[in-house]
Amino acid sequence: MDLQLNNKVFLIAGASKGLAYAIAEKLLQEGAKIAIASSDAQRIASAKQALLLRYPEADVFTYVCDVMQVQDIEDWVVKSHAYFGRIDGLVVNAGGPSPGTFDDLDDEAWLSAFNLTLMSAVRMIRQVLPIMRKQGSGSILTLTSSSVKEPIDFLLLSNVMRSGVTSLAKSLSAAEAAHGIRVNNLIPGIIATDRMKNLDAIQAQANGITVAQQHAQFSQEIPLGRYGEPEEFANAAAFLLSAAASYITGASLVADGGTMKTVW
Repeated sequence: MDLQLNNKVFLIAGASKGLAYAIAEKLLQEGAKIAIASSDAQRIASAKQALLLRYPEADVFTYVCDVMQVQDIEDWVVKSHAYFGRIDGLVVNAGGPSPGTFDDLDDEAWLSAFNLTLMSAVRMIRQVLPIMRKQGSGSILTLTSSSVKEPIDFLLLSNVMRSGVTSLAKSLSAAEAAHGIRVNNLIPGIIATDRMKNLDAIQAQANGITVAQQHAQFSQEIPLGRYGEPEEFANAAAFLLSAAASYITGASLVADGGTMKTVW
C-alpha cells in the first residue's frame, strides 16, 4: 500500500526513544520529512544521528522541547514550520505520568500529570491548527494508552489524563473536519519499550516475583501471546497519519494484540 507520505512533513513529540522514535523511523522509511523533539538535548541528538545512519538522505530537524513548557512548544512548532515551510502532521506524545493509586497521589502529582499529559496535548495542537487550517489539510495523531478504555489500577493518573486527551481528539475531529484536518487516537497495549520494562519492574516488586515472571504473566494475558514491537505500533501510526486513512477521523485504533475486552 502506498501511504503517499513522500516529502510530507511531520512533527513528532518525545521522539528520542520508544514508540515515538519508532514512528519517526517508519515515517522516514516512507519518504517523509520529520521534526523530532525531546526535553533531553543529548538523547534527541543521538536519535537524529541513529536515524541518519540508517537513512543518510533523510531530512530530520531536531529541537529541544520540554512539553510542560508553553514557550518550548511554541518555539518548536514555529521553527519547524520555518524550516520546512509546511506541517502535514503532528504526533502528540509525552512521557507517561507517574504510577500510583489514589491514596499515593497528592495535588502536586495531579497537577504535574495534568501539565505533562493533557495540557501538552492542548498546547501542541493549538500551535499547529492555524497552520493546517491555512493549508486546508493536516493529520493529528494522539498517543494514549489502553487505560483510556480499561482503567489500570496502579496508573490512576494515566487513566484520567489520557482519557482527557482521547476526548479532546474526538471533539476536535468534528470541529476541524471542515478544514480538511483529521484527528485520531492510537492506543498501545503492552509494547516492548523502556517504559514497559519499568512498569514490569514495579509490578514485579509489588507482586513479590521476578521481572521475568512478571513479563511471562503479562504475556499470557495477551491473546497473541507476546509483547508488541514498537515497529508494529509505528506501522499503525503511519497509516492513520497518511492519505490511506483519508476517511478516518475521530477514531481510536487499538494496537494491543487483542488484550482488551471492551468492544467500543
